[in-house]
Amino acid sequence: MFKCSNVLNSTVQMFLIQLFNYLTVPMFLIQPKSILLLLLTASVPAVREVSVNSPDNSIRFNLSVKNGSPLFSATLNNSLLITPSPLVMSVDGIKVTDGIKIASVKRFSENDTYPVYGLHSTAINRCNGARIALTHTNSGLKYYMDIKVFDSGFGFRFVVPGKDDEERIPDEATEFNVPSGSQVWYHNLRMHYEGEYSRKLIDTIPAGEWAAPPVTFKLPDGRGYGSITEANLIGYAGMALQTSRNKGFTIRLGHEHPVSYPYELRYTREDIERVSKSASVRGTITTPWRVVLAGKELNTLVNSDVITSLCPPPDKKYFPEGLFTPWIRPGRAVWRYLDGGGDNSLRNMKEFSRLAGEMGFEYNILEGFWSRWPDDSVKALVDYSRNMGVGIIVWKHSKELRDTEERQQFLSRLVNLGIAGIKVDFFDHEAKEVIDFYESLFRECAALKLVLILHGANKPTGLQRTWPNVMIYEAVRGMEASRLVDRATHETTLPFTRMLAGPADYSVCHFGERRRNTTWVHQVATAAIYAAPVITYAANPFNLVSNPCAEMIKSIPPVWDQTIVLAPSEIGEIAVYAQRKGSTWFLSVINGAEPKTVKIPLSFLENVTYNTLVLKDSQTDTAPVIIEKSKASKNDIVSVNLGTGGGYMCRFSPQQP
Repeated sequence: MFKCSNVLNSTVQMFLIQLFNYLTVPMFLIQPKSILLLLLTASVPAVREVSVNSPDNSIRFNLSVKNGSPLFSATLNNSLLITPSPLVMSVDGIKVTDGIKIASVKRFSENDTYPVYGLHSTAINRCNGARIALTHTNSGLKYYMDIKVFDSGFGFRFVVPGKDDEERIPDEATEFNVPSGSQVWYHNLRMHYEGEYSRKLIDTIPAGEWAAPPVTFKLPDGRGYGSITEANLIGYAGMALQTSRNKGFTIRLGHEHPVSYPYELRYTREDIERVSKSASVRGTITTPWRVVLAGKELNTLVNSDVITSLCPPPDKKYFPEGLFTPWIRPGRAVWRYLDGGGDNSLRNMKEFSRLAGEMGFEYNILEGFWSRWPDDSVKALVDYSRNMGVGIIVWKHSKELRDTEERQQFLSRLVNLGIAGIKVDFFDHEAKEVIDFYESLFRECAALKLVLILHGANKPTGLQRTWPNVMIYEAVRGMEASRLVDRATHETTLPFTRMLAGPADYSVCHFGERRRNTTWVHQVATAAIYAAPVITYAANPFNLVSNPCAEMIKSIPPVWDQTIVLAPSEIGEIAVYAQRKGSTWFLSVINGAEPKTVKIPLSFLENVTYNTLVLKDSQTDTAPVIIEKSKASKNDIVSVNLGTGGGYMCRFSPQQP
């Protein structure tokens, strides 16, 4: 599991040299204890290399020290995943990774499971790890590097001990160098985390471009995939990446990020100046985990639990039953915003809730218009919706929640009105002060039993495990982006890029012009593939219940027990997902821009006969849907013809005995 190289051989060589020197002394002068003293005082060179393997040995992380500076690299199935890359950290402007020595290595392993809401219901935390004690020789600073290597990726972080009243400014510039010939998918920070992904060859990318994690790459020659991001972002500025001259990406903390257009639009010059300054950390500096997900197949990447496993479990103080604390309820939401559906009156919102209940949906999300209602109208909607089995979630600008006292008064008001949760918008930056604000919001909402939807947000970093009341982050160029033309490519890219970090509030399933070059069936299939603890439907409930796909839509759960990414899934080209809830399976396919025919074996099914409900595209129009009902078994193979942005769905319900 671990390797410390050259130590024994060097020690033996030093012993032999000193022994030769002793032999020049007359033999009668040599005491027996001198030999023992010789062994004890022989100089032992410092450890210069530490390797950690994943439990299944598919991934290997290697740390080496050359000329006093640390480098890391990683392999996937014995092929390079990350080429040698410098680890760079500074504290108060001093680069503490220059001139270091490895003082000790303590190894450990972890193997447990925990429940999650998303593409599967049980997460696996299985890894080998090491805590490496480091000494910065010039200053004498002693600190640690933690490493954990899983079967689907690895993470590392720095921990610099400090006194509780001590404030210091950390910074990082670690690189992640990617093998030549790799294809990379990333977008810039102009719209913060709401960008459109580009696909580029790593060898052709100029230095200095910005990239919002996760940054996904495909290794050459079919060797596998990787994705770079971070986990457990608390009390620290968020990480973006900037392209380097070494075919890689360099960590840049929040104060260095270019100010996004949304932040410029909504905040002042004083705000911009403040968040552009380096932030201090009080006491011990613990960086977030720097993460690389990895796998031979996309299925491994999509089902990786590395990010959440690097975050603490939920606090029993707020969540006595953990994830299953009763007020945390996964569900689907109706929303009056992108698809009309009448006015903003109390009467119409009651109708939205009624139709949500009829469809079995759990939430009705109100945009900012609710704040112009008197409290008795809000309470009337809440009470009516509760009788329909529907909770109310309300929108709020994050800028109006920055003051602690005002925020707590507002949250208490929501509780008194019976509101289920809050959709907070327009964070638009990853400075440490914004990250600290997130954590205050998480904690205060948990104490008051309010669920959270985050918009205008940074990427998730696994904290949905620690704070299960945080149902979903937006951090995606979603259905709200009216100028997005090629949705077919975009929507087949997201499952293997942005959504590797966690569920994204895309606003699924639009039947109008916004769907662009995708079909109705493609739109319905995204509701399954884009699984989330709260998944918002873009189509208004009148259009949902009247659509021929309504029976399928009503049956798609927000979260799954199991997900399998099937061939021929490929980033930006096609996504083929088999997903199980209980004993019912769904097969969902969304196609990219190029028409294709695919054959899909149903070997994922159990050895029983299933009744099927099938949605297929019309071959003459992108809107009509062909609906079929039949029977199927695991020995069958489905052949699917897909046009540009095409889709396919099949629900497999086991026949009752």
